[in-house]
Amino acid sequence: MYQENLKSKVLSGLFWKVMENGGTQGIQFLVSVLLARLLTPAQSGEVMLIMIFITIGNVFVQSGFNTSLIQKQKVDEEDYSSAFYISAGIAGILYVILFFSAPLVAKFYGQPLFRPVLRTLAVTLFFGAVTSVQSAAVARNMEFRKLCLASIFAALGSGVIGVAMAFMGYGVWALAMQQFFYSFFLMAVLFVLVKWRPRLLFSVKKAGELFSYGWKILCSGLIDTIFSNVYGLVIGKIYNSAMMGQYSRGNQFPSLIANNLGAAIQSVMLPAFSACQDDRAKVKSMVRRSIVTSSYLVFPMMAGLIAVAEPMVKLLLTDQYLPCVPMLRLLCVAYATWPLHVANLQAINALGKSEIFLKLEIIKKTVSVIALIISIPFGIYTMVALRAVTDFICTFINAHPNKKLLNYSFYEQWKDVIPSLLVSAVMGVTVYGVQYIIEGTLLTLMVQILVGVLVYAGLSWLFRLEAFLYLWRTAGFGRH
Repeated sequence: MYQENLKSKVLSGLFWKVMENGGTQGIQFLVSVLLARLLTPAQSGEVMLIMIFITIGNVFVQSGFNTSLIQKQKVDEEDYSSAFYISAGIAGILYVILFFSAPLVAKFYGQPLFRPVLRTLAVTLFFGAVTSVQSAAVARNMEFRKLCLASIFAALGSGVIGVAMAFMGYGVWALAMQQFFYSFFLMAVLFVLVKWRPRLLFSVKKAGELFSYGWKILCSGLIDTIFSNVYGLVIGKIYNSAMMGQYSRGNQFPSLIANNLGAAIQSVMLPAFSACQDDRAKVKSMVRRSIVTSSYLVFPMMAGLIAVAEPMVKLLLTDQYLPCVPMLRLLCVAYATWPLHVANLQAINALGKSEIFLKLEIIKKTVSVIALIISIPFGIYTMVALRAVTDFICTFINAHPNKKLLNYSFYEQWKDVIPSLLVSAVMGVTVYGVQYIIEGTLLTLMVQILVGVLVYAGLSWLFRLEAFLYLWRTAGFGRH
């Protein structure tokens, strides 16, 4: 009975997380397309560069304690309130640092507008301190519908403000205010939907318990976030804001898909894995199911994006963004491996092995930094290509501990996903060939999408792929 109830909660949670991420990022994607048409690549690049500093700051505010609250088997109001006050304190310290360092950042990148924009966006760190605890409460209770509603409202509200300001000629500030109001609306709506409220409670003991687990996750998240954004920092400095804008748009399409599914798996699987952490066989079964199913969904999307990249960019972003097409294709290869990364790392977290998590991040980022340094003299496309190579190598690094912890080796993992990879490759080649038969950007893109869906579904049925049959039965078709 317990297992059936857990399965029901996991499936429901995944549904609402996919709805949340898909709805939110879908709206933000449409907004970004409109903003790309109203703004120049240089203006887009400027805000994306500023947001890197805010994203890194949010790691300090939101990572660590949030994960600790989810992973801990029993929590009370003292845990929640203690985590909140520490996060709010960190947000205050970081705001002061960013406020006074804003002129230096502006001077370093030669962009005077960076100073007021960075100071304004730094306020969102306080919103993040509240949201991190609200999100932990949602995750523990598997109430992802509330987070879905809040995120979609925030995306819609902030999107309207951003597009309106861009249309009125506010330029960089239009993008900045979109980011600002998204964080504000998310916090405000969750205040209405989630029962938790900060109380005048603080326990040094509780804070210490949360910190003993969370500091390793915080360090891991910091390392990962800094490195994930280091390409943008390097591109913004070595090249210019316009090239940063091209890289940002090339990264936008594959990351939309990977983050949507990856974040859904991460948010739902961590509490699910944690609930079964004493049953290693059960955790292995859930990790395997997560990897097989998510890879089956992500691989064809990335292969399809590679195939339709040029007509899609022409249609949605106009010809001024065509330089981002090669980067988009290379980043699709990098993001295709995310399902393996996320599932392995969440299993390690759920088992309470945060020290292993931290060691893995140090090893992976050392490898990646070496690759980045080597690639810089050879240009931006070589930088992105080596990122794809290192992301593939890192799947083996992430999987290594689970050979011992769960008896699930990287060989078994890749053996499980190879069928989906091969079918996706065949589909991608077929879709790519359509552009040599059909003329017209819009018609080509529509036919490519239709052909891709039909070929992938047909081959999945023909070869009876495990993930296809599982999803088919879960949807209520066929026998269980």
